[in-house]
Order: sequence, then structure tokens, then C-alpha cells
Amino acid sequence: MIPKNSFTQTAPPAAEKKPVEITVHGHTRIDNYFWLRERENPKVIEYLKKENDYTKEMMKPTKSLQEKLYKELTERIKKDDSSVPYFKNGYYNYYRYEERKEYPIYCRKKESLSNEEEIILDVNILSENHSYYSATGLSVSPDNNFLAFGEDTFGRRKFVILFKDLVTGKFLPDRITNTTGYAVWANDNKTIYYTKRDETLRGYKIFKHKIGTDESFDEEVYHEIDETFSVYVYKSKSEKFIIICSFSTITTEYRFINADSPDADLILFNPRKRGHEYTIDHLGDKFFIKTNLNAKNFRIMTTHESATSIENWTEIIPHQKDILIESFELFNDYIVLQERINGLTRLRIKDLKDNSEKYVDFDEETYEASLYSNYNPDTDYLRYSYSSLTTPDSVIDFNMRTGEKIIRKQDEVPGFNPSEYKSKRIFAEANDGTKVPVSLVYKKVLKSEEGNPLLLYGYGAYGINTNAHFSSSIISLLDRGFVYAIAHVRGGEEMGRHWYEEGKLFKKKNTFTDFIACAEFLIEKGYTTQDKMFAVGGSAGGLLIGAVINMRPDLFKGVIAVVPFVDVINTMLDESIPLTTSEYDEWGNPNEKDYYEYILSYSPYDNVESKDYPNILVMTGLHDSQVQYWEPAKWVAKLREKKTDDNLLLLHTNMEAGHSGASGRFRRFKELALEYAFILYLSGIHE
Repeated sequence: MIPKNSFTQTAPPAAEKKPVEITVHGHTRIDNYFWLRERENPKVIEYLKKENDYTKEMMKPTKSLQEKLYKELTERIKKDDSSVPYFKNGYYNYYRYEERKEYPIYCRKKESLSNEEEIILDVNILSENHSYYSATGLSVSPDNNFLAFGEDTFGRRKFVILFKDLVTGKFLPDRITNTTGYAVWANDNKTIYYTKRDETLRGYKIFKHKIGTDESFDEEVYHEIDETFSVYVYKSKSEKFIIICSFSTITTEYRFINADSPDADLILFNPRKRGHEYTIDHLGDKFFIKTNLNAKNFRIMTTHESATSIENWTEIIPHQKDILIESFELFNDYIVLQERINGLTRLRIKDLKDNSEKYVDFDEETYEASLYSNYNPDTDYLRYSYSSLTTPDSVIDFNMRTGEKIIRKQDEVPGFNPSEYKSKRIFAEANDGTKVPVSLVYKKVLKSEEGNPLLLYGYGAYGINTNAHFSSSIISLLDRGFVYAIAHVRGGEEMGRHWYEEGKLFKKKNTFTDFIACAEFLIEKGYTTQDKMFAVGGSAGGLLIGAVINMRPDLFKGVIAVVPFVDVINTMLDESIPLTTSEYDEWGNPNEKDYYEYILSYSPYDNVESKDYPNILVMTGLHDSQVQYWEPAKWVAKLREKKTDDNLLLLHTNMEAGHSGASGRFRRFKELALEYAFILYLSGIHE
């Protein structure tokens, strides 16, 4: 138990109350903190800074612990690391880090790894004089002479596409603003396709740009007029086609153009139909299609490139009731499926010549595996990544003909001995009888019969799977006696497509009750106790945390909500906010009364009550484009007004970052050290 005076006793900031009436469907709500949306209002910035100062003051007793944690976290990162090279278009490509530098250096070597290194892009140089910097979407022209990439110096994911002449080493004057950062080259080596964002940051238009011309001359190729859809562009595996995808939560549609004829007209692959999700790639003379057409967990079909409408599709891999097809990779002689069965990934290899099949075996009880950097279709080797809660990130080549595995790299983690740790998977029972997987890891010698402090992570949205991957950061908790657990709640897709469908729209509350059931099960089985239970979630996982502590605030000693989506009803009613209209199929459209009432019944901000809450740390970024900073700010202000306890309530706003937090491989650990210090100190662990 921590003495009450362990934390500095300072009066918290109090946000001014300016009541705003919001009436929808005849129902009126009073929002006292609506004004915190005024990003340009000096009083808003002043309030956020006061909250930062308060957090800093209250966390003073943990200052040395934060410093120690930061040192530990950064020391587990190999300082002069490099990626596994991949071969594409005559070059081996890789990135590397130099001692103590924050950003990667992208490099290549022509034809052989023994040849001289050529630096394509040194992000450390570009980031100079910027407090935040992100370079994304590096794409080299087919003739290997030009590089296109996206640059963001704000953290708001509005990228400027820049170009570099790889022969002279000089940057071109071309600049393309307000993009997603990704450029796709046509085969003429002078035309690129890119995606423009609208005022809500939705990818809504595809343009083409000719090298050496001003952005104002760029030609619009496609305009996605449906505001519930977004659009992006990519190149097929065969590099024969430029492909444009329009997508919403539950519907997709594709168009394509021959990459040798960048000025030709787009061809519609197959028209959209609500509820039909499909993805396409091309190799040889065929398109391969992953589709949910009469197949909830998807199946694979093919069609000739000259006849793409649905009546011409032929099935090559059928639907299976208990196996979800997540993605696929094409080779000249094989197709590889990334599948999900009973919550775990497997890689299934089908020989296209004789139709024989084999699987890549994984030995651990819980793990993460995925397809990785397979650019060359003319090979017998499949490259995939693998890790688990006790196995550092690995890159492995698997010979699809012989079954031989070659570990190309496993991350070095100084001071980590995997044999000292135990990982396992258990199943909690939800209130409707559903079995919910929980992945666990802890240090064997520190596992206590009386229960350990435990950090439970959850997400559960968009059909995104939360895999049991390795994190060197978690070691700092495990080595201090913590158990780390992942609740694979509904809303993800771990157990198949139905797992997602049972955690969205009018079934969204299953996500929250699953998480509560997992927490209760971990207490029941002796992994922890109620006064040692902590929880963390970010973005939609922050919504999970907010909803759960409204429902069961007694269940947790403390929680961390990172960029939390907590003002759900207001956000989903505001079509000017990024992602709103495109997410009606995830959360529901509150302009319809039934959805309004259901969302309102769980929206964390709207359900704050006068009662005791656990200790709470909230992390956000001023420039967040996914979850606007004012959501957590308003939530904290209302919690301060309503809560009846003396527990900590802290808000930390990174004034220079967005949804992903601080940039740079070391800098980001400052905020993580704060989060860990928060729960460690509350656990009575001061060093």
C-alpha cells in the first residue's frame, strides 16, 4: 500500500465550464467542455500546459524511476542495428541505424551484398531542426534512378511527397502537398500516382504527377465521392498494373490501369456491392482475389486479366467455417495464405503445379507470425516474420519445396534470457459463455502464489488482431514482478470473422464485457488481485478503457489510456472530423436514433458519474489526426468534476506529436517510462 503522501499534494487544474446544449433526436445533452475543441484558442493551450505541469509535479516522486526506466528501455535497443536485406529490381535494399541516432538510414547495394553501399536516404539529416519528423512510403522508380517518399514534420499525417535523384544525390524541386505520403511509379519512370487528403484527412482523390512539373499541373485520375469510402493506390506483384482501391469498413471496389500506359483510362475490376469485401493482386496473366462472396471467412478465386467481372471468377481455395484467410502472397509456383485458426496464425502453402499443400509449423503456445517482404515471385523461398512474448522479432526464410527454415535475423536484446520467462494462453469465459483467449507472460522465479501485479492490454476494434508479439519494453515490468496479459476480446478478428462482427455496432459492448471477464478470470486464477490489477489501451483501446472503468471502476488499481477515443457520440455526429463518416459501419451512424441511443449508452465521456474511479493516466498528442486531442482533454476535465475519490488523474499532452506519439527510436521511450513509472509506483515499486 502506498502512503497518501507518496505523491505531491497539489491542486489539479480545473477547466472552465462553458455549457453547450446539443439536441439530437429530441434528446438534449449539456457539454460543459465543448470549448476545448478550439485548437487556436490560447486558453486551450494554456489549459493543456497546466495539465502537463500538474502531471510533472504529481509524478516528481518517480523522477529517478523514470530515468532508470528510460535507461533500461533504450539499452535493450541495439544501437547499430540493421534490417535483413531484400532483393528487388537488381538491388539489395535495407535500412540501418547508427549509434545513438534516432532515425534510420536507408541503403542499397547493386547485385551483391559485397558491393559498395549507396545511401538512399538519411532520415537523421532530414530531421534536423524538426521536433517531430516522419519519412514514409519510400519508393524507387523502375529504372532505379529516382526516389519518392513522404515527409511529415507535424505528426498530423499530412505528408508532402518529395523526390530525390539517386544518380546525382540531389533533391528535385517537385513537391506534392497534403498527401498520404505514398507514391506509386508507372513503368515510364516519370509518372507517379498518389492519394490526396480532403479537409477531414480522408484519402479521397488519386492524382498522377509527371516528374519535373509543378503540382498544379497534376491530373486527377479518380475521385471517391462517397464520404464513407477512402481510396489508395498500389502496384501489383507482377508490376504490370497500377491498382486503385476504394474501401469502407465492409465494402471494397477496385480499378486498374496498365503501368506501361499511365495515360490510359482506368478499368473497373468489379463494381461495389454493400457488404462485399475483396482484395486483388496480379501475377502471370491472372488476378487473384480474396473475397467474402458467400464466404464469411473468405476464399481465394482467380480470373484472367482480360475478364475481371465477378461472373468470370473461379474458386481455387474454398471457404472454411473455422479458418479465416487474412492475406495471401503470390509466387510463380505457389500461393501462400496467412490464416487464423483458433486465435493463432498459420502459413499455408499451396503448390500451384500439383495442388499439394504444406504448413509452416510454429512450436509455441502463443505467438505472432506474418508474411514479410516477398518481392521476388520467382523463388522457392517464403520470407516471414515471427515473434512471441518470449522470442524476439525474427525474420525467417522457408524453402517451400524442401521445408528448410533459415533464420536470417533474430533481434538482439541485451540482458534478455528467454529461458527465464514463461508464456502461455488461457481462456476466460464471457458473460454469454463465449471463450475469450488471454495471452500471458511473466518471469518464472517472480511468479507469486498470492498474485502478482498485472498489466492487462486490450484493443478490440476494426477487426484488427492483437497478437502476442515480443516487446523488449515489457521486460522492465516482468523483471519487477509484473505479469503482462493480452485480452483478445471481440471486435478483433482473432477467432474468425464472427469475432469482429460480435464486437461492433449493436454488439460493441461485448468488447467491454469480454475485457472485464478476462480481468475477473485472471484474479480468480490467482495471477493477480484486485488491488494489483492495471489496464492499458490506446485509441479504440482507449475507448475500451474508458468504457470499462465506467462499468467496473472497482476492478482496477490504475489504468492508462493512450490517445483514447472517448467522446464517441460527439465525434460520430461531426462529419468534419477525420474518420467519422467512414466509420459508420464500425460504430453506427448516430444520425439514426437507435444507433444514437446505443452509442450514448457506452460513450465514456457521456457516462462519467459521481463515483470513485481508479488511478488514471491519460496520454495524447496535440496534432493527433485520428483521435483529436480534445477528446481526452474533455474526458479528464469531466472526470475531475465528477469523481469522488482522491486517486490520481493525470493528463499528458505531447505538444509536438500526433496519434503515434513522439518520433525517433529513443525519444518515444520517454513517454513509455512515464507510463510504466505510474503503475510501478502505484504498485509500491519505487526502483
